[in-house]
Amino acid sequence: MYTDNYKAIELSDDGSSETTYTIAVEATIELFVNRLPVASILATPEMIEELALGYVICEGIVKEPGEIKGYTIDGKTVHIEITPGDDFEIWRELRSSGCVGVKWDENETISVNSETVFSPSVIRKSLVYLETDIYKNTRGTHAACLVDTEGNCVVKAVDIGRHNAFDKVVGKAYLEDIDVSKHFILSSGRQSAGMVLKAARAGIPLVATKTAPFNTGIEAAIRTGVCLVGFVSDEKLSVFANKKRLCP
Repeated sequence: MYTDNYKAIELSDDGSSETTYTIAVEATIELFVNRLPVASILATPEMIEELALGYVICEGIVKEPGEIKGYTIDGKTVHIEITPGDDFEIWRELRSSGCVGVKWDENETISVNSETVFSPSVIRKSLVYLETDIYKNTRGTHAACLVDTEGNCVVKAVDIGRHNAFDKVVGKAYLEDIDVSKHFILSSGRQSAGMVLKAARAGIPLVATKTAPFNTGIEAAIRTGVCLVGFVSDEKLSVFANKKRLCP
């Protein structure tokens, strides 16, 4: 169940009345890697498999998807086995020390390897994919879509969190063996460094959003080679980094 109904008292200048709202449901997903607790993720409780797999890829727990050796799901708990290495130990050490977003981002070297270019008109037309029934009903969710050069949406995910929607898309692409380097990711959410770095770690060359980037997102895009596009509408879009990934 991804939504539930709740009653509320609506107040206005005309008085008060009881109304019912459809509310998005969130749950805690527990993630273990090599039997070690890694994250408790507040998320919409669907596509749990995709969320967990996308998380280990997008957060840099594995450097290559091939390092994932297997996984099991027990309710809302996911256990993933990966090839052990120094990268995982460094990741856990930095997470434990609270350095994520500071030292970790500064020390990490990422460069997206893709020759794919995208049409601005395709990006603008793809905005329709962000529309979802759950958002219309709850006004409390985000969406992310993986779109190819022809404008086809090949993966779509919805979640209460913009980060989670990103992870679900990448996890689904991993399960379906989709080459993400030939696609762009479209998001309903603002783009911070954390969001852009997720795409970069996964190997996605372009991130587009209908909303705004943050300064950190722009700087991360410049550093990693990700083309960052913001304020996408039916009429226009704004390119903040690496315009070379767009068709002339």
